[in-house]
Amino acid sequence: MQNILFVCVENAGRSQMAEGFGNLFGAGKINVYSAGSKPRKHVHEYAIEVMKEKHIDISSSSPKSFNGLPVARFDYVVNIGCEDECPVVPVREVLTWDIPDPKNGSVENYRKVRDIIEKKVKTLMEALHN
Repeated sequence: MQNILFVCVENAGRSQMAEGFGNLFGAGKINVYSAGSKPRKHVHEYAIEVMKEKHIDISSSSPKSFNGLPVARFDYVVNIGCEDECPVVPVREVLTWDIPDPKNGSVENYRKVRDIIEKKVKTLMEALHN
């Protein structure tokens, strides 16, 4: 199975949502992970809330650093906004998605970002399945 890593700075919002959608759309076909260059202590409460609206529970997830990943090599790393702080990890291909960081916004901001992420992850997973 292919390994995909979604990355952002804090691994508390965007990359956690992407991992949730990746696990949904790639179940049994793709291993999905997320991490951050400066992980927070907890996943943002709005990220948890808006993912529950899609019937995806990320409440037991916790932000991770790159050192805490169980896999050493990835087929794809999707940069969702780790700016210049992305680490170098063994990877076949790096994808960059320009998705705004909702962390200082309202729950509605999180919904908008969630919907963008959902479409992008679904499209990526469909492409990888073919």
